[in-house]
Amino acid sequence: MSRIAVLGIGHGKFGRRSDATVQELAFEAFRDALQDAGLERKDLDATVIGSVPEYHKQRSLAGVVQEYLNLNPIPTWLTEVACASGSAAVRTAWMGIKSGLHDVVAVIGCQKMTELATAEILALMGRVGEVQWESIFGTTFPGYYALFAQAHMHAFGTTRQQLAQVAVKNHYYGARNPNALFQKEITVEKALESEPVASPLNVYDCCANADGAACVILASEKRAKSAARKKPLVWLDGVGCATASMSVLRRPNLHSLPSASDAAQQAYRMAEVAPRDIQVAEVHDCFSIAEIMAYEDLGFCEKGQGGRYIEDRKSWIGGGGVPVNVDGGLKAKGHPIGATGVSMACEIVKQLRGDSGARQVPNARVGLTHNVGGIGQYTFVHVYKRD
Repeated sequence: MSRIAVLGIGHGKFGRRSDATVQELAFEAFRDALQDAGLERKDLDATVIGSVPEYHKQRSLAGVVQEYLNLNPIPTWLTEVACASGSAAVRTAWMGIKSGLHDVVAVIGCQKMTELATAEILALMGRVGEVQWESIFGTTFPGYYALFAQAHMHAFGTTRQQLAQVAVKNHYYGARNPNALFQKEITVEKALESEPVASPLNVYDCCANADGAACVILASEKRAKSAARKKPLVWLDGVGCATASMSVLRRPNLHSLPSASDAAQQAYRMAEVAPRDIQVAEVHDCFSIAEIMAYEDLGFCEKGQGGRYIEDRKSWIGGGGVPVNVDGGLKAKGHPIGATGVSMACEIVKQLRGDSGARQVPNARVGLTHNVGGIGQYTFVHVYKRD
């Protein structure tokens, strides 16, 4: 079967972007991706926008972005699955091209979050949980992941020091990423001494809300091979998606995400790879425990060994395992929820092209993204390859 290529990528600065509207953020990323792909607007067949509309005053955001980018009348639509909206947009574009309906599709993840107060954001995110029996009693995102952390610690002996080491690694690489919100290194001691949020999670265990946008342009194999290009082609060869119960009370345990394991197996089968073949990965580290769980759910290490994996520096470049979140991850790069999955795709493409500079994983040819929506209700895993 024909393959789907990533022809172009674009990525804006993540942070408190009071200088730009959500349409302007989308334009920054789209402009750079179009230039990177060597395309013009007339070459596009459609766009898919990944965003969560509750954070914007504007409803039907896709139409506003489409108009601002001067892309009418080609079709556009919005994907929304909480924090995985960007990866859902990538998958939707992939399906549109795979079906033969389109040849070239631009995927834009964009979000403005800092115009809302933290309390408002926490309330919105809490409602991603089951509203009848959970969020009505005050559950929040940090609260849910604190439950996961407590369960993981109880079952496997994971320590707060190991959680803090995830933050240390991701801040180290974030300090080397000009698009990251936090460009500063931290120590384990600083992380452990930061203010408590939801036991055992402290401030440095938690990602930050941000504004931002990212864009990838996907194309059919025939179109990609005929395009004039300066960069090597990167292919999206495996896509996996799975869901889990809205309520964590109905999950088999609280120390893994069943949707992540299922989505990973789908993507590995489709791309004809195994966990040992992955050379660089972007995982959903909304909280430090989430990255440790991802190591295990993706098969990078045995169940229960995620804490030891970070302690032994396996997820650092040159650590002997899979380098993970070497752009800073959500933790240091920031988490504009609709843009996050597309941002992950941009980083993996850069890595496989060899364009990541001080953060480059040597000779990377197979990469993976893992993007979680809500508290694991949805997970998307994508596998990329460079020929």
